[in-house]
Amino acid sequence: MSVDLQTVKRVARLARIAVSEEDAERMTGELNAILGFVEQLNEVDMSGVEPMTSVTPMEMKKRQDVVADGSKAADIVANAPATEENFFLVPKVVE
Repeated sequence: MSVDLQTVKRVARLARIAVSEEDAERMTGELNAILGFVEQLNEVDMSGVEPMTSVTPMEMKKRQDVVADGSKAADIVANAPATEENFFLVPKVVE
């Protein structure tokens, strides 16, 4: 895949980036180099390779997926001006 000057200008306009004519020409070469590298990466045989989270083998730290209130309701409402049964009390706005 190759990018031309018109495509660079269109992408810049879609991204709302002001690009001068000489910057657009420079970016054309840079984007083509990036796309060339991506095409090289696509040629690598990845069959049999499992995804990694790190370069060193390790188990991911996982917590139990449970529904809980966090046991901090009293701490959360401690600085509120008015509370009742761990709920914030606010003045009535609409009558």
